[in-house]
Amino acid sequence: MSRIMPYLFIVILLTSHFVFAEKPSTTKVSAKLILDYKNPDIVARQIDLLLNENLEAAKVPPIPLANDEDFLRRVSFDIAGVPPTPSQITKFALNPSSHKKEAMIDDLLSSDEYAVNWSKYWRDVIHSRATSMRSRAFQGVHEQWLQDQFAKNAPWDQIVTEMLTANGDVRENGATGLLMAHEGETEELAAETSRIFMGIQIQCANCHDHPSDVWKREQFHQLAAFFPRVRVNQDLSDNKRTFNVVSLDVARRNPSEFLNNPDRLFAFADRNRDGKLSKQEVDKTPLGQFFDRVLTVADTDKDSMLTIEEFKAIPEPMNANRNRIEHYMSDLNDPTSEGTKISPEFFVGKIKAPEGLKDIERRELLADYVTSKDNEWFAKAYVNRIWSVLLGAGFYMPIDDLGPSRTASHPEVIEILAQGFKENNYDMKWVLKTITRTQAYQRQIRPEDITGATPAFAAQSPIRLRADQIYNSLIMITGNKPTTQASTGMGYGPMAALRNPQTQFADLFGFDPSTPYSDITGDIPQSLFMMNSEQVEKLVSAEGRAPLARILQENQDNTAALSELYLLVLQRQPTKEEVQLGIKYSRNVNNRSEAFEDLMWSLINSSEFITKR
Repeated sequence: MSRIMPYLFIVILLTSHFVFAEKPSTTKVSAKLILDYKNPDIVARQIDLLLNENLEAAKVPPIPLANDEDFLRRVSFDIAGVPPTPSQITKFALNPSSHKKEAMIDDLLSSDEYAVNWSKYWRDVIHSRATSMRSRAFQGVHEQWLQDQFAKNAPWDQIVTEMLTANGDVRENGATGLLMAHEGETEELAAETSRIFMGIQIQCANCHDHPSDVWKREQFHQLAAFFPRVRVNQDLSDNKRTFNVVSLDVARRNPSEFLNNPDRLFAFADRNRDGKLSKQEVDKTPLGQFFDRVLTVADTDKDSMLTIEEFKAIPEPMNANRNRIEHYMSDLNDPTSEGTKISPEFFVGKIKAPEGLKDIERRELLADYVTSKDNEWFAKAYVNRIWSVLLGAGFYMPIDDLGPSRTASHPEVIEILAQGFKENNYDMKWVLKTITRTQAYQRQIRPEDITGATPAFAAQSPIRLRADQIYNSLIMITGNKPTTQASTGMGYGPMAALRNPQTQFADLFGFDPSTPYSDITGDIPQSLFMMNSEQVEKLVSAEGRAPLARILQENQDNTAALSELYLLVLQRQPTKEEVQLGIKYSRNVNNRSEAFEDLMWSLINSSEFITKR
């Protein structure tokens, strides 16, 4: 099939699509209104009032609202993670109700796809920065657990609490996903707990006082002190190949872990059996992250390798960390020393934990501190993140970098959303209902003549779809519905190659959702897949029972066929210019099937296909 097309035609197809609608009403609501936070419509109007006042002060008119097609596509991806079908687009456009948008939002929030979409989002947030590659094998269990929580509309504070306090087999208890992602590493769990759930990046204070924030090194380690008794132990009994999250409340003198069993470590890691360990050999073992430090005190012959005799001679504090049930802040001037014992204390509000608590009691107390309505950063971190997902940028940017030393772009708006989130007992659907009802969310994409200096939220921003949303779009083009089952983990060992297509697609197109959208770009492997893969070639075929074959059979008129094709692939009608170019190209090729295959291929490979407009 020919893929050589007129240059002008491709340029136009790859250009972003904008349709200007009637300018929305800017009827003001009194800024002194006492909000009914139970009513998302009232809160949405107050948010628009505040945003519009900022735009008026800057003498910048807000962009008009998007048309029905663009709104429906946008809200379908945002809430359900899937594009609307052609029939849904037609029904929505013909619906005369002035409340059809609100009704559609409610319907999408009640769908099974809502839970699937947001479980995949949070799976990516948590596992994109996992420090344990082995956790990838079990992230599908975590995703399924998250999906179950979203399906029953569990409050966000409950979900976070269960993730922070989980124990058990990681194959059976999906709530262990966060702990497994970092294999119980104390400092990593402290850093990610703060970043993900409070939007505060305190990890810089692990080794030194934060260079630009108020947080001190001791405060980071006081947070870490809530986690030293968590263990993620591998279970090889009965060929289970799993891990268990357990609490270690009594120090063990003879654990079976590698760092305290030199003979086992060398038997496992000394691949060339030369009696020495190199950095490359231990890279994937518990010793890997400490190897350089170990060499400084144990490499007596200075060959940058480690013998079993040298390893056994390491001072006890160096290889006893996994035995400890308390947290010690290392002495940077003397890495071989035990360091300073640190008691758990929550850095927001400087709340000290009582002495004598067991592991689960410490983690439960930390969860209470993190999710407390007195902790302003918990609610703000969530609404800031969701606002960014829906509108392309948060009030704080990056979306996981909040804190008292940061300034929000619209502090009064995030305060309203955070307060409403708390008033509704951390109901996540309330946040989506409220934001998607705002004019700010429903505006058109920013046109090219508006510069980056324009005040935030005067228009919508184009946003790259997540890997699973692009995959869903391709599946729905075939006429099938995406699966509602959680995707499987990546796996490890000899079975790693037997990954399903959805997982392979996620590996190719996935990105860390905490990354600013302006930093997310495509790459050559992604482009090559979309342009040359066998799957896409089959998708654009005009033969047999393929979707394009049906369109051409049911629509002998090329204009009507183009209309159906655009609805199927891009969820909108083609513009007059696109119709003219499509008709002209079909005449030039002089082969209807081949021409429409080229047209469909171009639409799937357009930037618009992988972008939320």
